[in-house]
Amino acid sequence: MSSWVEVPEGSDFPIENLAMGVGHRSSGPARPYVAIGNHALDLASVSADGLFDNVVGSEFDRPSLNAFLALGPRTWGAVRERLTELLDEGSRLVDRVRQHLVARAQLTMVLPIEVADYVDFYSSLHHATNLGRMFRPDGEPLLPNWRHLPVGYHGRAGTVVVSGASIPRPCGLRTDGEEVVFGPSRSLDIELEVGFVVGAGSERGHPVRVDDADQHVFGAVLLNDWSARDIQAFEYQPLGPFLAKSFATSISPWVVPLDALRPFFTESPVQDPAPAEYLRATRPWAIPLELEVELNATTISRTDFTDMYWTFAQQLAHTTVNGASLRPGDLYGSGTVSGPDRTARGSLIELTWRGSEPLVLADGSTRTFLADGDSVTIRGWCGGNGSARIGFGEVQGTIVAAGTKESS
Repeated sequence: MSSWVEVPEGSDFPIENLAMGVGHRSSGPARPYVAIGNHALDLASVSADGLFDNVVGSEFDRPSLNAFLALGPRTWGAVRERLTELLDEGSRLVDRVRQHLVARAQLTMVLPIEVADYVDFYSSLHHATNLGRMFRPDGEPLLPNWRHLPVGYHGRAGTVVVSGASIPRPCGLRTDGEEVVFGPSRSLDIELEVGFVVGAGSERGHPVRVDDADQHVFGAVLLNDWSARDIQAFEYQPLGPFLAKSFATSISPWVVPLDALRPFFTESPVQDPAPAEYLRATRPWAIPLELEVELNATTISRTDFTDMYWTFAQQLAHTTVNGASLRPGDLYGSGTVSGPDRTARGSLIELTWRGSEPLVLADGSTRTFLADGDSVTIRGWCGGNGSARIGFGEVQGTIVAAGTKESS
């Protein structure tokens, strides 16, 4: 497909993508946009101009995507179809639509959603095995439940931040030899993840079927689940992560619709033993995303999302199987994405094997965990090489000293 809007070769945002985000120009209000090449279409302005033919009302005249997401998959599809018509090179409304187009560089992006609930999973076989080998070297790497269900924990929705926000180093209790001390984390880490944004909610007491995941999930973002490993090591027993994870989670500003990723869906790895009935899918739900992590302009990891043991559809089914309901704006993370090779590991604790194998960066410095001033950027995309490249842009964050006021 081609658009009358110029889309540079290799852009993350061709007409096949139509990722949505929320931003504002200078002192204007934040409102939803759709990305196209180096430009973005003001959706509130397009709607006010009557170009959506009453498919939506005032849902785009809001500072988040939540109202639109709540309308459900039929409306998402209708809006996507109409946007494709308006931006297609054969559109008869080019002059009318052009007035609603702005350069993406003019936008300051904010969180695309009001996060309702945030859940994070632990679904990479390679990541879980690596951590098991580090912490239980004389035992089985995987705990007995791991292959039976997508392990997860409930995070903190209020500390999800958009790409570009600085990340103050968290403080907490940790051990120093045999002494328990309070202070800034000395083992601050990243976790390379993909996040999924729920649009249509569900009724409490009514679990979502695994093959109905796309009736509720609108799209995906890149996600960095910042982690304080020393705080985590002291606090996680018996109830799991808390302060080590709740201080910040960064997401990319553009939500890539599942409809843009759907042509790439593929079969997930074989699960052994076979999962419980509610986790058995008949449709392919794995997404072959290419992912990379950059630390201070040095690429430290390249990996693939395809072989995650538990898919986003299974994670959603598991979230609701006990009767828990979904709400527009719910966000859940895939868990750290790691591959079988050292260069494909999605966290510093794996890349440096708990600090015993420091990374050497391009400037000659070394890292085991993050230092103040370090900048981390995650990028991801599907396709390319002859097909449309469906990209996410990036999610970036810079570590600042403990006690520094967060900025965005």
